[in-house]
Amino acid sequence: MISAIIPIYNEEGNIQELHREVRSALQDIGEEHEIIFIDDGSDDNSAKVLRSIPGIKIVSFRRNFGQTAALAAGFSVAIGDIVVTMDGDRQNDPADIKDMLTKLRQEDLDVVCGWRKHRKDPFSKKFISHGANLLRKILVRDHIQDSGCTLRVYKKEATEVLKSISGEAHRFIAALLVIEGFMIGEQVVKHRPRVAGLTKYNWKRTVKGLIDMFGIWFWRSYSGRPLHLFGSLGIVLTGLGSALGIVLVVLRLLYDYSLNDKIWPLIFVLLIVSGLQLFVTGLLADISVKQYFQSSGKKHYNIKEIIET
Repeated sequence: MISAIIPIYNEEGNIQELHREVRSALQDIGEEHEIIFIDDGSDDNSAKVLRSIPGIKIVSFRRNFGQTAALAAGFSVAIGDIVVTMDGDRQNDPADIKDMLTKLRQEDLDVVCGWRKHRKDPFSKKFISHGANLLRKILVRDHIQDSGCTLRVYKKEATEVLKSISGEAHRFIAALLVIEGFMIGEQVVKHRPRVAGLTKYNWKRTVKGLIDMFGIWFWRSYSGRPLHLFGSLGIVLTGLGSALGIVLVVLRLLYDYSLNDKIWPLIFVLLIVSGLQLFVTGLLADISVKQYFQSSGKKHYNIKEIIET
């Protein structure tokens, strides 16, 4: 069974035609399917339009919680073995689902991500997106070209680790899955200009996404060993402070160098204190991470299968 998840926020002008296209695409695949719309607290007539469509599942939020929360809710209620996600603005083409599903199965992948190679967005949006993608490749290394494309096809087990995502983490779903060891593929998909409604993209989402990017970087690199990060920085600062302290003592005792009107003693103290604070922070973070994994039942590894011969 295929579950299609579509977050909606103030898209009353797109819903009817989007549903028709998605239903047609899924019928063309010829497998049992369900279509799930997540009404993310719309304050236009989106809820009314959704309720007029027969044969769909609607998850309605009490207020606007954002696309990440909408996708997490969709993953939680989807019952299909294959899960498809896409935007509600009709810029994704549902006709691409069939080829993406074929790639998923033929190459035995866990997820196939859409790549909007020829985007139909304003220059400002594409410019910011290219800058964010460059930084993302450096920090999170998710091995795909387009992390912002919501059109994706998942195996059900890949979505199980995404039911608790929050913030603006939907942009880094591929990175989160790479961290868990899932196999990610990418396929060029069509991207269409928006024909109705208004874009939800703004500078606030850019800032939030940047902050989440650093969070993903930390989780990818140091989730199981935060002491290595903070402890290393602490040792470096403490070492620099100690070296500076030795130099100051030598200068004062052997060369009668006056320190009364110099800033170096203050820098020496600042380096030592900062280094110790970072090291203690690493210890506390290490304890917190261990408690998290113990209380949540999560592990530092992800088993694909167990084979007995």
